[in-house]
Amino acid sequence: MDKNKIFAVFGLGTFGYQVCKVMSEKGAKVIAFDKQEKLIDKIKDDVTQAVLIDSTDEEALRNAGVTDIDVAIVSIGDNKEASILTTALLKNLNVPYIIARALSDIHAQVLKQVGANEVIILEIEEGKRLANHLLAPDVLDIISVSKNQSIAEIRVSNNFKGKTLPQLALRKKFNINVISIKRTTMVIDDAGNPVQEEIVLNPEPEEILQQDDIIVVLGREKDIEKLKGDLI
Repeated sequence: MDKNKIFAVFGLGTFGYQVCKVMSEKGAKVIAFDKQEKLIDKIKDDVTQAVLIDSTDEEALRNAGVTDIDVAIVSIGDNKEASILTTALLKNLNVPYIIARALSDIHAQVLKQVGANEVIILEIEEGKRLANHLLAPDVLDIISVSKNQSIAEIRVSNNFKGKTLPQLALRKKFNINVISIKRTTMVIDDAGNPVQEEIVLNPEPEEILQQDDIIVVLGREKDIEKLKGDLI
């Protein structure tokens, strides 16, 4: 993450609040915007700046300095009109990259038409994740990183345990690359108590996979789907 970038979050409901918190904790410069004073008061100590504003007012946005923002996240909740107008105004003010939350496919289409570079439909994304988890419990998560590439976390099953990556031949069979291995080990802390610690390993050819290891893979979603079929 480029910590010199300035991120702005418009709308401090549950989703927007969590985006602010997580990005700020990771060291990002985050400006939070909302028209409700109680939400601004709730987040103000956790972000770089918190601004009380009506984001559908172009002059107010201009005066708030949004032209200096690198990435805007429009997370306005149920008010579709406000989210669409805010997105359009941010585009008009030349914000380089705009991510908007949509409540439906039609809402998403409109947001893209008025200037959103990326649209997230939380209900659809969560639905996909739940379905994937139910059908393939060993696939812990899958995230699209581009139009053709996704990253997935896959728990090592009995089919994989005790084998090396060359033996599994995931690249040859599924056109998938393993980019890391997550492993939980038991260590002793300073007080002499056993605690679990997660380590991340580079995928060395001689590394033998263990039960409950998690492999992080990169590939096309359709290829990951084929791998998921092999796990079931």
